[in-house]
Amino acid sequence: MSVTATATASSRRRSTGLAAGTALLTLALAGCSGLGRTAVGPVTYTTERDRTVSTNSPSVKGCHKMDSAGANEVENGTLIDMILYRTPDCTGGETIYIPTTVTDVKAPPSGPWLSYRFVH
Repeated sequence: MSVTATATASSRRRSTGLAAGTALLTLALAGCSGLGRTAVGPVTYTTERDRTVSTNSPSVKGCHKMDSAGANEVENGTLIDMILYRTPDCTGGETIYIPTTVTDVKAPPSGPWLSYRFVH
């Protein structure tokens, strides 16, 4: 085998190895993206009936409904910012942005918070 043939075979093996590595990385990332990501840490709130509710590491996806009585005070102990809503389905204009690890956010006098979602 000549030097040129050896270099060409080595180059093909490297290209094949690179393509295989890229394919495996793509598959691994696609598989991991299906896993449920969570907002590490607790979301704790006090209802209008003075009941404390805490959810540890909720999913970062979707809208999270609060107790039917709503929340008067909210603590975001997670590593992800969140938005509080006055509706049970995370819609509407009366919202408040709660940065990560902020405590003691009080609801406005017009009513409690009823749902939240994470900013990601």
